[in-house]
Amino acid sequence: MNLRDKLRGLLVRLYARRVEGHLDHAQVPKHIGVIMDGNRRWAKAAGSTTVHGHRAGAEKIEEFLGWCSETDVEVVTLWLLSTDNFDRAKEELVPLLGIIEDVVRTLAADGRWRVHHVGTLDLLPAGMQRTLKEAEESTADKDGILVNVAIGYGGRQEIADAVRSMILDAHDKGVPMEELADSVTVDMIGRHLYTKAQPDPDLVIRTSGEQRLSGFMLWQTAHSEYFFCEVFWPAFRKVDFLRAMRDYAARHRRYGG
Repeated sequence: MNLRDKLRGLLVRLYARRVEGHLDHAQVPKHIGVIMDGNRRWAKAAGSTTVHGHRAGAEKIEEFLGWCSETDVEVVTLWLLSTDNFDRAKEELVPLLGIIEDVVRTLAADGRWRVHHVGTLDLLPAGMQRTLKEAEESTADKDGILVNVAIGYGGRQEIADAVRSMILDAHDKGVPMEELADSVTVDMIGRHLYTKAQPDPDLVIRTSGEQRLSGFMLWQTAHSEYFFCEVFWPAFRKVDFLRAMRDYAARHRRYGG
């Protein structure tokens, strides 16, 4: 590392410390959703492989959760694999599934987080399904941040699954379809989402410069605030996180008003 890079790093750390010092913890989001985008583009820019980019992105996760634990964040939802990702070439998808499974094991072994899967289990290999179940069971009594791992997740699919669950639940209870139709409410559908009983995301962060949700938590983000960051996920720094928190704290939330 040359002198210029060292000075740049020092200035970034000093700036991050200044931002952190002015952060109002009373205005911290309780639930943060993260669209971790840019692994492949980061790897390409570095002259490396896509698999290396996914590994670098995976390594960033625990660092990010550490930053969250220094504030009053209670829930973090990490979008690790979308339903659309299953259309990727086998030579990319297979290693990616292995990397994601390692992420789940690492989070469970850390001892600080409660791990909860959100997504469609049927799309996932049997081994990953077992890993997710074991991670949820082994961390159920942890007091730290609730970490939703969105794997095999799609926002439209979640809503479809919620409606299906609601209908099946009514059928099991012998509720006539006409009565069910009359009783459908926003709250009722919400009770059948993957994130039932959790607060909706206050803040959604997306890296890589893209400014769209791509189907992320379509139902839950109706009143969320968004922070779009230019850097690729593997290069996401604490100063970027603090900027997102500062930006959120400065907003006047209208909740659709």
